[in-house]
Amino acid sequence: MALFIARYDLRGPGLSGKDRADQYAVCLEQAAWCEAHGFDMLVLSEHHGVEDGYLPVPLQLATAIAVRTDAISIMISALLVPLHDPIRLAEQIAIVDLLSKGRVQYTSGLGYRREEYEQAGLDWTTRGARIEHCLDTLFKAWTGEPFEYEGRTVQVTPAPYSQPGPLMFYGGGSPAAARRAARFDMPLFAQHGDPTLGEIYAQTREELGLGPGMYLAPPAEGPGTILVSEDPDRTWNTIGEYLLYEATEYDAWQQGVTSSVHDESKTVDEMRERGIYAVMTPDECVDYAQSIGPLDPVTTHPLCGGMPAEASWEHLELLGTEVIPRCKS
Repeated sequence: MALFIARYDLRGPGLSGKDRADQYAVCLEQAAWCEAHGFDMLVLSEHHGVEDGYLPVPLQLATAIAVRTDAISIMISALLVPLHDPIRLAEQIAIVDLLSKGRVQYTSGLGYRREEYEQAGLDWTTRGARIEHCLDTLFKAWTGEPFEYEGRTVQVTPAPYSQPGPLMFYGGGSPAAARRAARFDMPLFAQHGDPTLGEIYAQTREELGLGPGMYLAPPAEGPGTILVSEDPDRTWNTIGEYLLYEATEYDAWQQGVTSSVHDESKTVDEMRERGIYAVMTPDECVDYAQSIGPLDPVTTHPLCGGMPAEASWEHLELLGTEVIPRCKS
């Protein structure tokens, strides 16, 4: 059975403070609604210094969602590990893990925007070494035992709920990412469906005397974001501009970045043709969900591009009341 996922990044160009507060409130309300209506996972993202208010602190939002829900999994993907102080990050994740009883998972990422490294006062050219330093620190910190860190003894307490630590994937789309995931004995979450990454990952683990590990990748084909509507033409006319805004912004960031959800469309009509963003009827979505693999995602983005709450609820409710029950029955 497919995995049903709702993703949130809470960007919203031109929103006032009140509008943005309302957007966060809707996100929390929808998170609880998703859990009650059969969604499998909520995914949060992280970026910094973006004019449209892109979510910069997903750990705080994950905490709020964990308090509002009981069982649904929460994934932060990607957590831009090198941009954080690793000791503070280890403490924060440990507390989130305790509050959620291990429901929050992570995909660690290097990030691909130089501006974020500049804002953090970090050297872009040493980001690979920095993420390795940060990951090594996190794994030592979560033991709860004292360890040597930059010439001093430190100890992170309390230890997290999950042992030996919260589930953290390594995310990336390059051979270097696959090898790094293997060396750190981390599961690999690929940015695209090229099977070469999985082969490099498995080979490196074998060379290190490790078992096969865990390797996840998006489908080689199919939409990355799905919305459900009884009238797709009307929906495209109503919210197409919000979907195009998201696609255009990511396209500007992701030059030279390989991703299965990278959409270079310049118009709404072009988006419809490409199919990376898809608006389906309930019947079409059921057929699609039943045609893909058991761990392949049906991912929706309810507040995509800062769309109004009313429009977001329309497609979310159709997924939760017309699609998921038919797939899971």
